Amino acid sequence: MKKLLPGLLAIIIISSCKNESKPEPIIVNYPVTSKVDTVNTYFETEVKDPYRWLEDDRSPETEAWVKEQNKTTFGYLEKIPFRNDLKNRLEKLWNYEKLGSPFKKGEYTYFYKNDGLQNQYVVYRTKGDEKPEVFLDPNTFSEDGTTSLAGLSFTKDGSLAAYLISEGGSDWRKAIILNAETKEIMEDTLIDIKFSGISWKGKEGFYYSSYDKPEGSELSAKTDQHKVFYHKLGMAQKNDDLIFGGTPMEKHRYIGANVTEDNKYLVISASISTSGNKLFIRDLEDPNGLLIPIVEDTDSDNYVIDNVGSKLYIVTDRNAPNKKIVTVDAKNPEPEHWVDFIPETENVLSPNTGGGYIFTEYMVDAISKVFQYDYDGKLIREVKLPGIGSASGFGGEKEDIDFYFSFTNYNTPGSIYKYDPKNGEYELHWKPEIDFNPEDYTSEQIFYDSKDGTKIPMIITYKKGVKLNGKNPTLLYAYGGFNVSLTPSFSIANAVWMEQGGIYAVPNLRGGGEYGKKWHDAGIKTKKQNVFDDFIAAAEFLIANKYTSKEYLAIRGGSNGGLLVGATMTQRPDLMQVALPAVGVMDMLRYHTFTAGAGWAYDYGTAEDTIEMFEYLKGYSPVHNVKMGTEYPATLVTTGDHDDRVVPAHSFKFAAELQEKQEGTNPTLIRIETNAGHGAGTPVSKTIEQYADIFGFTLFNMGFTELPNKSVLKNFKE
Repeated sequence: MKKLLPGLLAIIIISSCKNESKPEPIIVNYPVTSKVDTVNTYFETEVKDPYRWLEDDRSPETEAWVKEQNKTTFGYLEKIPFRNDLKNRLEKLWNYEKLGSPFKKGEYTYFYKNDGLQNQYVVYRTKGDEKPEVFLDPNTFSEDGTTSLAGLSFTKDGSLAAYLISEGGSDWRKAIILNAETKEIMEDTLIDIKFSGISWKGKEGFYYSSYDKPEGSELSAKTDQHKVFYHKLGMAQKNDDLIFGGTPMEKHRYIGANVTEDNKYLVISASISTSGNKLFIRDLEDPNGLLIPIVEDTDSDNYVIDNVGSKLYIVTDRNAPNKKIVTVDAKNPEPEHWVDFIPETENVLSPNTGGGYIFTEYMVDAISKVFQYDYDGKLIREVKLPGIGSASGFGGEKEDIDFYFSFTNYNTPGSIYKYDPKNGEYELHWKPEIDFNPEDYTSEQIFYDSKDGTKIPMIITYKKGVKLNGKNPTLLYAYGGFNVSLTPSFSIANAVWMEQGGIYAVPNLRGGGEYGKKWHDAGIKTKKQNVFDDFIAAAEFLIANKYTSKEYLAIRGGSNGGLLVGATMTQRPDLMQVALPAVGVMDMLRYHTFTAGAGWAYDYGTAEDTIEMFEYLKGYSPVHNVKMGTEYPATLVTTGDHDDRVVPAHSFKFAAELQEKQEGTNPTLIRIETNAGHGAGTPVSKTIEQYADIFGFTLFNMGFTELPNKSVLKNFKE
């Protein structure tokens, strides 16, 4: 790329205009990113790493780079003529009351609520017919709304509570203990908790998990020795008992501790990676009770869903890729004693319990079906859902006489229903009042062939009346990893996209969990290319069937989905007009050296495993596959400076490579959110700004100089 200004790289963006007018060109001056002579050697192969210095998130040089990149990016975004219109529309549509499903603790019923544009949801509670009162307001935790509520746990009787907070989006948490009745703080704040819930043991104390604080940066240094602690109320945290973990010869990167609902057992799950876990149990009623192994290998995923006395109900995919429920006595809990309770089916199982029943939700081509069983395994009924989409909830305590579930799909905002488990009847508890008519939109599920002939499902949602003429702005979103399932759910941001005539398409790629463990395993390690091929085939299907065309196609994904976008755009830069990788895993040779990244090896493998694995990873690693002189799509990389899950260095290095090697006029920018992490807990105000920028960048680089549907702007001033 030619240097047009001294010390700066410059390009001119010329956007073809869909309404025949010519936009003013936007000149982008990229800051030059310094290079260092850093080389890694893998199996006698040298790999240059010229932007290694960007991994130091505490250095003044990295801080200055972030500021210069943001200055460049926001200078570009501010010139998009309809950016503010998008922000205003997002704010208007976002501004409606939102509720979470109520849950009962002690004499109170609690629920989460957002009045509309509050940065964080507020926790309310009510007793009987009394007026709801605020229990916790995370909007008061920090002035800018970036400290969020990251967990809330009550004792069985509801008298005590502990809640977790996240500051700046970090995965590190603090725990604050309350007298739930008076809302008074009871003792000093606990610190340095990570990847953990809180599970109470009676009213005496609780279990939590964490790592030792790493040497160096707490936001990027490696953490791979998880531990479970017990905190007894009234004791200093430094004196908390180590319950499990911390053995140098046996590292467990993720350990969770849960106490059963009847406070009889402590159950501990220990994992080396994000798939597969060991399982242990301790009888808390026995003062000399020891941890007894249930499962001693990590070849399967297992957890205790409930117990009746010493009878355990275990969910497992051991010899059952789509999962099943088994029972076993806690005194002899090993797999050889397991008895099938709800056998495996052809669909993936995701169960819950409440009201003295077990509810089995199955994904049927990513769509929910729910059945109700008693604790003897008798099928009571199929729960007829309000429509085709995703149901969640169906959970509560055994003595609950009713509880709640929610239902949503891509064009229906989530509603909450109150369910009576005795007769299977439910009634609408709450429905959002939103300036969006679901009847104006349609969702269709299609199946397409991937490169190797595998059938892949995809749900395509758009406004009724859209003509399939190849000219519709289309957002293709996917994930494809870590056994994660993408099921239909409503998004305000996507509603704004579809309002503008946009199409929203979500394929269920291999690597996900939509069809169980076999589907997941078909997209890991040396089969990871299957995931990229599935995504590429989805784009080709949309183009071939005139939903869109290359000039109107954008691909988007976050985290592992950011890797998906990075790999796809470097393999097939000709396929899309815009690429939107968010918080992506971009350096596949070094991902395992940061924070808890080593735990992702089940899905990815590492460059240190074998020469074959190294070569495979290097073959698709986005950072290592940006080629000089290639015309890549218009790209907006997004990340957060406090992301300690997928450290921002991944995105920094990828953006630097693109800016150096991009050929042609498409911009390659990076938007770095400050005081923000991997995504959870992001304030609503920041989220709205992010989507306005992402959608504005996308439409502008598809050639639009004004919003395709300006009629929705008429009420902005009301």
